[in-house]
Amino acid sequence: MKNRIEIKRLLLAACLMIAGAGATQAEEQVVIATTGGAYDAALRKFWFEPFTEETGIKVVSIAATNAEMRAKAAAMVKTGNVTWDLYPDGEIQASAEAHRLTSEDLAEFCKPFDGRPDLVEDACVGSGARLFSTATLMAYDPTGFKEGNPSSWADMWDQTKYPGGRSFPNFDDPWRVMAAALLADGVPRDKLFPLDVDRALKKLDEIRPAISLWWKTGDQSVQGFRNGDYSIGQIWLTRANTLKAEGRPIAWSKQASFLVGDRLTIIKGAPNRENAEKLVGYWLDHPEAQARVCEELLCTPPSRKATGLMSPAARAALPSDKDIRDYIVIPDAKWINENAAMMLERWNAWIR
Repeated sequence: MKNRIEIKRLLLAACLMIAGAGATQAEEQVVIATTGGAYDAALRKFWFEPFTEETGIKVVSIAATNAEMRAKAAAMVKTGNVTWDLYPDGEIQASAEAHRLTSEDLAEFCKPFDGRPDLVEDACVGSGARLFSTATLMAYDPTGFKEGNPSSWADMWDQTKYPGGRSFPNFDDPWRVMAAALLADGVPRDKLFPLDVDRALKKLDEIRPAISLWWKTGDQSVQGFRNGDYSIGQIWLTRANTLKAEGRPIAWSKQASFLVGDRLTIIKGAPNRENAEKLVGYWLDHPEAQARVCEELLCTPPSRKATGLMSPAARAALPSDKDIRDYIVIPDAKWINENAAMMLERWNAWIR
């Protein structure tokens, strides 16, 4: 009798385990890659968690660099083993042919968002929905210089007036480092593209000994600043604002910046495509979520209502129409995409 009761107990436990496993497998979810750190934390707090609360769909985020996201998406589509659903791709890369080969065409999905007065004109297009716009710019420690603060890329190259280590990104998208070098070398903003790669690398030779950090992720750029690894660096505005929010002595120059942005990309063959579309739709339909994310990260949301919900201080810190007109570089996406392989080959040969 005792053995029979024990067998029944074990069978009951096994049934409960199987039922639990089935419930886990049946759980609705969507998998998104992000660049991690403060970026992921802001998205999770103000977008993913409210979305899950409203829909019951769990958002699983995976940390990866931008280069890793593109490479992983391409590999998954090629092998037919797609385990992610979506990721934020750069505005420039999203307009490339390679992007179309690995991403779902969202033209049909975007139709309900077309022409909405509360959204910017290109908030949702076939290549992806706009996550937000921001800038890559020159940030610095304002306590480190005796003769005033730097404001231009030429100042970054002036190691006598502005001493200390320097920092640049080093990943599969080197155009912005080359562009900064050319601007430092006196190339006018309106003559920047097509980039003179030879001239850019020659100018970079001058500053190379002072570069104390080549970062591959936004978190590395942030941690490097915390550690005092550099006094002037090219970083993302979203990450610079994270440091400012921590109370760090950091400032940045709008006069030395490039306008960039991200688009939400659904990977071709995404296993949870319907849920991915729901997550994207939630973002576009909820200006309060956009406002809180962009308040935290300092970015420009796709919803005009969202911008209005941000604090006056946050709105004032965003690139203005005047900044874009007078200082900020708008990159030539077509030229960059057409020459991406050439630039990366030249960059890899130089950086070694």
